[in-house]
Amino acid sequence: MNPPAAGDTDRPELIRSYVALGDSITEGMEDDSGPGGAYRGFADRLAEHLGSMSPDFRYANLAVRGRRMKHIFGEQLDQALEWKPDLVTVLAGGNDVLRPGNDLDALADKFEWGVRRLRDAGIRVVLLAGHDTGWIPVLRLYRGRIAVFSMHMRAVAERTGTEIVDLWALNALNDPRAWSDDRLHLNGAGHQIVAARVADLLGHPLGPRESWADPWATPPQQLPRILRRRENRRWARQYLVPWLRRRAMGRSSGDGRVPRRPDLDYLHDEETRERLRRELKEAGADVHYNDYSIDGTPPTSSPSGTKGPEPLR
Repeated sequence: MNPPAAGDTDRPELIRSYVALGDSITEGMEDDSGPGGAYRGFADRLAEHLGSMSPDFRYANLAVRGRRMKHIFGEQLDQALEWKPDLVTVLAGGNDVLRPGNDLDALADKFEWGVRRLRDAGIRVVLLAGHDTGWIPVLRLYRGRIAVFSMHMRAVAERTGTEIVDLWALNALNDPRAWSDDRLHLNGAGHQIVAARVADLLGHPLGPRESWADPWATPPQQLPRILRRRENRRWARQYLVPWLRRRAMGRSSGDGRVPRRPDLDYLHDEETRERLRRELKEAGADVHYNDYSIDGTPPTSSPSGTKGPEPLR
């Protein structure tokens, strides 16, 4: 396991630019809490939080649903390297792992190649490893492949000195209340949990540790078996069958789509940037981030999020 995060700095490094790479989850699918019901997602939520500390914060989200490793560590990677932002998050491989014919070892080699390119460019990188699908009918058949690839990702993080958030280790994501009706994508609550975990790892927490470690005040509701079967049949008709049909026809839900935020641009308009400058200047050194004060506590290091050692060359 990676060593604990060091806590020898008074304040975490300020992040002024952020690029999100990935597929549907990074795109923010099923978190329709954005303006006018638009998708938002963990990356947007994280960007909003980081942008509250830096008036000139810039953000791009290159993720598109259905994208595979060749796209994420293809055109998305090339664009991120051109911009050289302070931070890049990577959630990649899910759509490849769900294709049984794909070689997971070869996929991991491609993943490490992409991560090394980002790290060699001097970019701070946070990886997000796969979540547990054991509670989802049909998708539990892929649980072993997801687990193997997640271990590959942890090994890549260890070898390259990259920070990683292991979604499998986030117990809050094993709760159906974190997932949308399609059981493939996080809902708003799930995206908030992921955003809070990444923010904590970066040293800029969104709130107390409980916001991502134990967000539920009550246990999940358990439906009677007959109702669970009825719900599973409904889910299969509405979501599983169309998904399998697209795969059989070689189609993707992202065909013809472009990123929501394709340019590394200011998160805030000029008026908002000026207001933030005034507020931060008035606050001085005692800055409260989203109403949560940093008290000098080092970032939480746990199996769900670890800071890597210096990269091995």
